[in-house]
Amino acid sequence: MNWIKICLLLIFAGTATGLSAQKNKDVETVKSILLRQADDWNRGDIDAFMVGYWTSEKLQFIGGNGVTYGWQNTLERYKRVYPDQAAMGKLKFDILEVQQLSKKVIMLTGKYTLTRENDQPTGHFLLVWRKIKGDWVIVADHSSSAS
Repeated sequence: MNWIKICLLLIFAGTATGLSAQKNKDVETVKSILLRQADDWNRGDIDAFMVGYWTSEKLQFIGGNGVTYGWQNTLERYKRVYPDQAAMGKLKFDILEVQQLSKKVIMLTGKYTLTRENDQPTGHFLLVWRKIKGDWVIVADHSSSAS
C-alpha cells in the first residue's frame, strides 16, 4: 500500500513540475512580447507595436478618455495621440507583477515611462493576455497616467 502512495506522489509531483514549467514558459513569452512592443514603439512603428494586441472588435483599451473597443479603433487612437516620433518618445516598461490565472489567461501589471524632449509622462497599466489559437495576445489594456 505504501508503495502505491509513493508512486502516486511521484506521478503528481512530475505533473505539477510540468505544469509549472509551462506556466514559466507562458509568462516569459508574454514578457518577451511586451519587450518587443517597446522596441517597436521606440522605432516609431505603431503598426508593429499593435501586433501584440488581439485583432478583434472585442479588444478593449481603457484610458483617461474612456473605453475604446476594437483593434482598428485602438490603432487609430494610438496614431491620433502619437502622430510622430517626437510625440511617441522612448518607451520603457517596468513589469511589476505577473499572474497566470489559468492555462490561457495571464494578468500583467506594470509601469510605463515615455521619455520625450520636453516631458516624461508616466503611469501604470494592467494587461489581460489570452492564449488564442496558440498565440498570447492582449485582450484588455487599462492604462492610466500619473497625476
